[in-house]
Amino acid sequence: MTTKREKIDSFNPNNAGLTDSQIFGLPFNEEESDLVLLPVPWEVTVSYGSGASAGPDHIFDASYQVDLFHPEFPDLWKRGITLLENSPGMRERSDSLKEKAGEIIKAWGTGEVSAEDPKLRAIFREINTACEEMVANVEQRAGHWLDKGKVVGLVGGDHSTPLGFLRALAKRHDSFGILHVDAHMDLRIAYEGFTYSHASIMYNALRLPQVSKLVQVGIRDYCEEEMSVISANKERVVVHTDAEIHRASFEGETWKERCDAIIAALPEKVYVSFDIDGLDPTLCPNTGTPVPGGLSFQQATYLLSKLKDHKKIIGFDLVEVAPGEGDWNGNVGARLLYHMCGVALSV
Repeated sequence: MTTKREKIDSFNPNNAGLTDSQIFGLPFNEEESDLVLLPVPWEVTVSYGSGASAGPDHIFDASYQVDLFHPEFPDLWKRGITLLENSPGMRERSDSLKEKAGEIIKAWGTGEVSAEDPKLRAIFREINTACEEMVANVEQRAGHWLDKGKVVGLVGGDHSTPLGFLRALAKRHDSFGILHVDAHMDLRIAYEGFTYSHASIMYNALRLPQVSKLVQVGIRDYCEEEMSVISANKERVVVHTDAEIHRASFEGETWKERCDAIIAALPEKVYVSFDIDGLDPTLCPNTGTPVPGGLSFQQATYLLSKLKDHKKIIGFDLVEVAPGEGDWNGNVGARLLYHMCGVALSV
C-alpha cells in the first residue's frame, strides 16, 4: 500500500490535475489528508436564485484548473486536502423539497400564507423537519472528522448548511467567534416561516452560547428585524457594512487598518463563514442573491491571511457558489477555497 510520503515523492504538482483524482487534482484520501472538506448539497429554502446545491460539484470540477503552487502556502498541497462523498440522497431530497418550499415562498410573496391552511402547515412541518435532519447529519459528520484530529471545512450548498458544523464545534470549544463575510446579515428570524432558512443562519448561530462574537464584513442588504437582533446583541455582534468600508476608504482609511479593526474584535478562536456573495458580484454572478458592491478577491484573501496571523482558525465554510453557463463561478470558488484551506492549515 502506497504511503502518503511515497505519494508526495512521486506526485508532480506542476502537471494538470488528473480527473480521476481528488479535489485540486491531489492524490490523497481522507485518512491521509490533514484537511477534509464536507460537501452539503442543500438549498431547500432559497428565496431568489437557485443552483447552490450544485456548488460542491461545480467547485470540484473547476478545482483541477487551480495551480497547486501558492506563493503564500508553497507546500499546501503536501498537507493533503480531500472532498468527502456527498451524503446519499441529500441533493435529491433537497431538489424535491425545494419545489414544495417554492409554494410557501410564492404564497408569502402574494400575501396568501395562512396559519390555518392545512396544506401549507404540512409543508412547513415537512421542510423544517428535513432541515433539522440535514443539520444533524452535518453535525455528526463534522464531529466525526474533528475527533480524528482533522481540520474541517464545509462546502455548501446554501448558507443554512453550516449550522450543524457550528453545533459540532460548540461541543468541542467553550468559546469562539465567527468572521462572517457576506452581502447579507442572515439574522432574520425563521425567514418566510422556515426555522433553518439560509437567511437565518447567523440568528441560529447566536443561539449557541459558545459563540461569543459575530463580526460581519461586506454587509449591504438587511432589514429592520435584523437591526433589532443586533440591538439586542450589542456586545456580541459587530458589523462592517460595505458602505461604511468604502466611505472610510474614500476618506483615507487603508484596507489594512480596516482588517486590523475586524480582527481585533474577534476572540482567539475563530470560525470563518464565507458566503460567496460577499464578493463583488462580477466574481459570482450566479450566486443566489447577488448585491452590487462587495469585496474584491484580493481584499478577501488579504483579510483571511491577516486573520491567520493573529487568530486560531477552528473551521470554515464556503457557501452559495452556483454554476452558470460556464465555469467562472466554480473557478472563483475553487481558488478562494484553496486559499481558505491554506489559511486553515497555517496553525
